[in-house]
Amino acid sequence: MRIAVAMSGGVDSSVAALLLKEAGHEVVGLSMQLWDHSAEAGRSGRCCTLDDLSDARRVAWALGIRHYVLNLEEEFRRDVVRPFVASYLAGDTPIPCTACNTKVKFATLWERARGLGCEAVATGHYVRVTGDGADGRPVLRRGSDADKDQSYFLWDLAPEQLAAARFPVGALTKAEVRAHARRAHLPTADKEESQEICFVPAGTRAGGFVAAQAAALGLGRPPGSGAIEDADGARLGTHEGHFRFTIGQRHGLGVAASERLYVLSVDAAENRVVVGPAAKLESRHARLEGVRFLVEAAAGPRRVKARVRHRGTETPATVTPEEKGGARVDFDVPVRAVTPGQACVFYEGDVVIGGGVIRREPAAEGR
Repeated sequence: MRIAVAMSGGVDSSVAALLLKEAGHEVVGLSMQLWDHSAEAGRSGRCCTLDDLSDARRVAWALGIRHYVLNLEEEFRRDVVRPFVASYLAGDTPIPCTACNTKVKFATLWERARGLGCEAVATGHYVRVTGDGADGRPVLRRGSDADKDQSYFLWDLAPEQLAAARFPVGALTKAEVRAHARRAHLPTADKEESQEICFVPAGTRAGGFVAAQAAALGLGRPPGSGAIEDADGARLGTHEGHFRFTIGQRHGLGVAASERLYVLSVDAAENRVVVGPAAKLESRHARLEGVRFLVEAAAGPRRVKARVRHRGTETPATVTPEEKGGARVDFDVPVRAVTPGQACVFYEGDVVIGGGVIRREPAAEGR
């Protein structure tokens, strides 16, 4: 089988290509030029820089496979970066990796791969896909390495995208992946991991990126200074734009208080940030939009384990589908910092049942 591998220049995608080739497949390496990093001299260790593209090319040469660089900057700006900035301006905290996976890697990249005669597209994600769902439907499962599991970022893949996806390192630990890379003398064997948002310059917070890019992306001039208030409306200080804050944030508030304060809510309409004690961060429910069920959707309430952030703890909960692709999630115990714009992903054992995007609720609905 001819399989395209999305080669980011990191060790995980390098080993994905290695394992597929060793399994007898014809492997084609595809690297994506997504964002112009030319002004960031010396940047490395984060995906999609010129150094990363060079590393991917070196791995392809070492493996003896074809390698192409695809310029997808326009698609990435439209489908990932612009929605990311717009979401922050709306007072939410988005997850760009989910949009990149759904709309770029397993959509645009997959379309280009088919043009090269490929029958599947592989990445270095730590997840597994099996074909034991209803009517042979693909089932998305956590990666075997709990510390590296990336299923949280892939809940929005459509069944046809999952059917075409291959995740060769999903059953491995990170240590095993590096061991494979060293065994094959791959140049990325000891390369550091990419942890941050790939298009935000090193040393820059997301809010700073939003301020710098909003106008260029056609989203207007971001708001300036506004009020930091407590839950009763008392003014505690000022900020330089609500988009610089996210729910649960503790550091960088610029407010002196006798107790630790956290961001409780971000009001984009009033350019206002509300802070308070940790106890006020707890929620017993969340409402979602853009819900996708990867298994057969339940007509009524369904018991699941729910996770509201990538590194978050899974909490027993009940998911109730609602109209227009929505759902209500009722947690058995309070969950901290349920943040609009983040995903709430549902699990049964190691199977990803589905997920949706947490939406903000009217203040009257409470927490």
